[in-house]
Amino acid sequence: MSKRFIVACGGTGGHTFPGLAVASELKRRGHEVAVWVSGRAIESSVLAGWDGPVFSTGARQLRPRHVFSLLWSRLRCGREIKRFQPHALLAMGSYASLPPVLAAYAHSVPIVLHEANTVPGRAVDWLARYAKVVATSFAETSEYLRGRKVSVTGLPVRTEIAGQPRFDDVPADAFCVFVTGGSQGAHRVNELASQALTFVQRDIGKRDIKQKLYVIHQTGAADEASVKAKYEEAGIPARVQAFEREMGRAFATANVVVARAGASTCFELALVGKPAFFIPLPSALRNHQHFNALSFVKAGGADEGLQEDLTPRALANYILHKMQHPEELAQKAAAMKLAATPDAAAKVADLVEHCAKK
Repeated sequence: MSKRFIVACGGTGGHTFPGLAVASELKRRGHEVAVWVSGRAIESSVLAGWDGPVFSTGARQLRPRHVFSLLWSRLRCGREIKRFQPHALLAMGSYASLPPVLAAYAHSVPIVLHEANTVPGRAVDWLARYAKVVATSFAETSEYLRGRKVSVTGLPVRTEIAGQPRFDDVPADAFCVFVTGGSQGAHRVNELASQALTFVQRDIGKRDIKQKLYVIHQTGAADEASVKAKYEEAGIPARVQAFEREMGRAFATANVVVARAGASTCFELALVGKPAFFIPLPSALRNHQHFNALSFVKAGGADEGLQEDLTPRALANYILHKMQHPEELAQKAAAMKLAATPDAAAKVADLVEHCAKK
């Protein structure tokens, strides 16, 4: 029987993409689904593939100066819940979950939370008391949610990124490095990687490496021009985009991916079976990106470099070593594939249906 569901998934691409994956699964099952986002500009590019209703809550980050904005957002959410009459609400974490969850709880709408990272964020940590169940990407997350009902589902990701073709203009025999700091880019990753790849380009001949280097780099808007100029100056053929809209093809083309360790990035790499070198965001709340990366390092699919210790030369040496030892990358690719959870969206959708108000 068809029901009405709300999926609150705004804030960042890392929270929006998984929410849209579940929303699409619920819609495929015949339900009426509304996606709620905070209204940030970054969300508009992520929402391009969603053809259902979208509601902007106006949620703001959890800071003292945003108190009145959050109260106003809570009232907006309450009015929309009265109008839409949902059977359940799924919230994907981040500050964007706070007003929707509080409004849903006030109107007796069953709540399912999803925590993407190994270590719960403040929103999920606090809102878990209102939820029927908390779905988690990592098994170890339950250690931080003692006393709450937890279900390990994995992280829903965009399944359409798997099985995509390589980029046509990248030579088949090139060694391709894909650099991404996430949907908004990461300035320090951009600096480290672009300098390291300049060293790689210079040292290929010294090490008698026959492969040519090619770079795909998602920079974020602020660094796009400077990174592009650096590769042009070094003579490195590169595809540089502020926001890479063909992630599936980028993953398919890459031999190795240098990335932040946001949960969505980690699980998308697992889905496509791509080895990674993670540079966790050191300022991430509770150092959760390090623990995300560590989970995949332990599984054998990735390596990690801490930003405060990593130098461009060390990263260059890592890439040069992998160019000379492709069998190591093949082993990591196989291990990454084993860590994938391709049915995560279906598992979360099952929880939402099960918790739906009769």
